[in-house]
Amino acid sequence: MRANCIETVVMKKFATWNVNSLAVRLPQVLDWLAAHPVDALVLQETKLTDDKFPTADFGAAGWQVQWFGQKTYNGVALISREPATDVVKNITGFADDQARVIAGTVGGVRVIGGYFPNGQAPDSDKFTYKMNWLTGLRGWLAEEMKRHPELVLMGDFNIAPEDRDVYDPVAWAGQIHCTPEEREHFQQLLGLGLTDAFRLFEQPPKSWSWWDYRNLAFRKNQGLRIDHILVSAALKPRVTACEIDKLPRKNERPSDHAPVIVTLDG
Repeated sequence: MRANCIETVVMKKFATWNVNSLAVRLPQVLDWLAAHPVDALVLQETKLTDDKFPTADFGAAGWQVQWFGQKTYNGVALISREPATDVVKNITGFADDQARVIAGTVGGVRVIGGYFPNGQAPDSDKFTYKMNWLTGLRGWLAEEMKRHPELVLMGDFNIAPEDRDVYDPVAWAGQIHCTPEEREHFQQLLGLGLTDAFRLFEQPPKSWSWWDYRNLAFRKNQGLRIDHILVSAALKPRVTACEIDKLPRKNERPSDHAPVIVTLDG
């Protein structure tokens, strides 16, 4: 008699979260990781210099970490169960003194975490920097995709790609995060062969990943979807879910962003 065989489905999970100060929200991040044992989590706005990064705390919880910080602003990190290899910090070939990108290979998947520039206002120098940064990112990303067919680009993009990603599209029309120039850059990233994992599935209306601290925006659900996970063509068929976890936004002293998680089979 043949024994019954139970097929084990192996899933991989990757997530992104702008924590808006890791010094403040380290316990929240560790608690979230304990409840969501993802393969890799990329963080943005850690706001820590490299010497202040809480390596020991993550290590004690069983996590491997790579980090790239600067004083007061920005800062990114890659947290994973197994060590990340071939780690790159910032965009190769693009001169930048801001800590915005970290990349590494985890479980055969190229994981790129980015804190995209805010841009401040369409007529500002910071907006010009954002446009140049996005151009530099796209060029570098095209080369990364040649070397790493299985790739995820995750982070705080500071771009709401479509009107359905904005609680009030009329009020936000032409404003930062929603300008035609920013949205065109997002489309150009998709043009490289990437797919917005969140939009592979039917999603509840008014699904946001960021809510301003002011004006009771979270309570009123007045937000934007500006945190994204883009997957390469090789990974797209394996995506089984992508969701925004709003629960941490209800924490005491929360980040203004919520984590986004993608699930892959195999």
